[in-house]
Amino acid sequence: QVQLVESGGGLVQPGGSLRLSCAASGFTVSSAATSWYRQAPGKERELVAIITSAGGSTNYADSVKGRVTISRDNAKNTVYLQMNSLKPEDTAVYYCSADVRSALTTFRYWGQGTQVTVSS
Repeated sequence: QVQLVESGGGLVQPGGSLRLSCAASGFTVSSAATSWYRQAPGKERELVAIITSAGGSTNYADSVKGRVTISRDNAKNTVYLQMNSLKPEDTAVYYCSADVRSALTTFRYWGQGTQVTVSS
């Protein structure tokens, strides 16, 4: 079955960096559009970054553009989110998602989330 397991969150000071990992199983990351979302307390979940299946094109939310890079390692079947120059407003639970296609439909799967806290 499809599973997404995030890791790499934690407490970091403003200006610091973190790399989040999303280990996938049950499908290949190169065959699915995979994304990172985040949800801060009291706010709606928002898209942070996406990497497409074909070609691996990327797109980012304006709030993180220039500070965040999404990438994938097909050999490890893992998607990453490198975050630099972190700000307190980046504090949130970060979720990995994947749009996995089957013969009949496409279904969005979610990981359990990893907490990122940016604070001095």
